Amino acid sequence: MTAKNYLPPAADSWLRCQPASIGLNAGRLHHAVEFACQHESDWLYDLSEQKAIAGSEPPPWNEILGPLKPRGGPAGLIIRHGQIVVSWGDVERVDPTFSATKSYIGLCAAIAYRDGLIRNFDDPLSEYDSLNEFSSDHNNSITWRHLLQQTSEWEGTLWSKPDQVDRNRQVGSNANDSQKGQARQLMEPGGYWEYNDVRVNLAALCLTRLFEMSLSDVLRKNIMDPIDASHSWEWHGYRNSYIEIKGQLVQSVSGGAHWGGGLWISSLDHARMGLLISRQGRWGNVEILPEHCLGPLFTPCPLNLNYGFLWWLNSNRSLFPGAGESSVFAYGAGANYVWIDPDYDLVVVVRWIDAGSMNDFTALVMDSIVRP
Repeated sequence: MTAKNYLPPAADSWLRCQPASIGLNAGRLHHAVEFACQHESDWLYDLSEQKAIAGSEPPPWNEILGPLKPRGGPAGLIIRHGQIVVSWGDVERVDPTFSATKSYIGLCAAIAYRDGLIRNFDDPLSEYDSLNEFSSDHNNSITWRHLLQQTSEWEGTLWSKPDQVDRNRQVGSNANDSQKGQARQLMEPGGYWEYNDVRVNLAALCLTRLFEMSLSDVLRKNIMDPIDASHSWEWHGYRNSYIEIKGQLVQSVSGGAHWGGGLWISSLDHARMGLLISRQGRWGNVEILPEHCLGPLFTPCPLNLNYGFLWWLNSNRSLFPGAGESSVFAYGAGANYVWIDPDYDLVVVVRWIDAGSMNDFTALVMDSIVRP
């Protein structure tokens, strides 16, 4: 196996290399790592005290329903051609990853499409068995595409949280959330893009019913075990998000840690997932996700060209000008990123960086690439 298609074996035996051997400038790369460490998130280490999670919402919307754990310090790693060039912090620490979890729901949707459980992403969910949340006149025409692109405009309450809690929500380092939670007239499904955790949790519920098992088990069986990830990661839902499937209680997981729960995962396991995406869904000689299943995840939504199926894109380099246009991101508050750039064969995981500093960090990493 050549350096450019190297894949790490199981456990912690991931090959490390010198920057110069794979076309990176060591000094500039060191500067990028120093920058990430010096621009740590201002979030509290005790996440239960972090107001940005749900504390700014009025009761009872602000009730925490899932588990939380203290966060670690800045950590991450930079991988090129599958090999670790540099790492910092505790990359084995299992930390909440907030809305980067959503991208794993996107992967579960790709698995459902691969296996024929989703026949067409433009099918209305009302056509699928046991999906009672789509029976109203407004919700009846919502498709899988709408739900996964966050354009569904679904109206309702799930796990005691009404969709209104995230209406008018803005995201990003300079977001103005002063209108968040205020009522607005809903558009037709597919007619408005809005980042809404209630609706993402609905996507997780729909997929759980479709697979007839927890998405944690779906992810483990179809992605994490085949790519030799560790067994340290956990995917949590809420104390009230259990449903009955074949006589057994199954927890529907959450798409982030807005109200607790979500994916807890190490930087190393994040990186394995990122490498799978960088390899177009293949792990060595094994095709885990065919191209026709992965492609929709990274196809721009017409209403937000920087968003696909629960993945962030960099169309026209407008999300992060410092990064390449082929870059895609799993992005969670805090901030937590898995950054994948297939054109440069880069996979970068960065945890607990100040969100407003991420673009400068991407520019520093890109500046370390030695051009011919």
